[in-house]
Amino acid sequence: MFQNSAEKSACYRPIVILNGETSVNQTDFIQQLPKVELHLHIEGSLEPEMMFELAQRNQIKLPFSTPEAIKAAYQFSNLQSFLDIYYQGANVLQHEQDFYDLTWAYMLRCHQDNVIHTEIFFDPQTHTERGIAFATVIDGIHRALEDAQQKLGISSRIIMCFLRHLDEESAFETLQQSLPHKDKIVGVGLDSSELGHPPEKFTRVFRQAREEGFLTVAHAGEEGPVSNIYNSVELLKVSRIDHGVRCSDDEKLVAELVQSQMPLTVCPLSNTKLKVFEKMEQHNIVELLREGVQVTINSDDPAYFGGYMTDNFLAVAQSHTLTEDELAQFTRNAINATFISQAEKQALMNKLDSFVAGR
Repeated sequence: MFQNSAEKSACYRPIVILNGETSVNQTDFIQQLPKVELHLHIEGSLEPEMMFELAQRNQIKLPFSTPEAIKAAYQFSNLQSFLDIYYQGANVLQHEQDFYDLTWAYMLRCHQDNVIHTEIFFDPQTHTERGIAFATVIDGIHRALEDAQQKLGISSRIIMCFLRHLDEESAFETLQQSLPHKDKIVGVGLDSSELGHPPEKFTRVFRQAREEGFLTVAHAGEEGPVSNIYNSVELLKVSRIDHGVRCSDDEKLVAELVQSQMPLTVCPLSNTKLKVFEKMEQHNIVELLREGVQVTINSDDPAYFGGYMTDNFLAVAQSHTLTEDELAQFTRNAINATFISQAEKQALMNKLDSFVAGR
């Protein structure tokens, strides 16, 4: 990205931040900036109002009497405290139409936030473990994404994640269930509680997934140690690291990430909500950007963490002095990291360049 400190200085044109808020010009830039999301758990976009509505529709009893009561429960001390309520909320998703409605609501939010391409995660085991058919889940999600392409002009890909707190046998079963749907799924990932469940636990199932033609990604270096990032690259052969913010603990690793241009799909609001960083001013995403790491901004589980794509961009910009060039670089990095063809990447890059040139 940058060759030397002099080049860095020449490119940095700071935007004035007043009283801890972005300037009007910068806020407008962020809202209009074309965005690409690479780290979004579709189950994590289940807003309290929809959770409540689906619970009533499907006669599922929730331990909350109103959507407001659900929102009040969204106070997390760490990843596990979030996951406990996350899996509870997913119980309301029962039918193909539920997964369609969930995904369509997210795509409408993408349209509002000027997201031009998204690559979403889904967790089949969260649903198959409670008796929901794999096809029910993937068909509802895929149908909504197809509609979003036609009606909203937003392109997308689907990534299936294995839950790392479950055993390898369950992951293999899930991989087998996915094979009839290979035309809908571009890759496999690894999510859920990182502590105590290192990447090496899933080396064999990731090898088989690659043999089936799937690309691979993995959550690593969020709550877990730097070794999880190394092993995701070396053992799971990932094309992207999801989160990866702990890389700053190892200067050698940061240098390798710069050299390899391994993308990190960073989720700023999630990181502060789950206390990976106590406050956004401490977040290392801007430092990593300036060092040349291919970092991207994403929303993770926006219904739970307080913000979609524009919200995450604004949160970073309110806590760090950034230029418009740097804000656009987050999208450039994301486009380069997508799982789409070179021609499709170029089309997205043209949209971004056209927007920047028109400023």
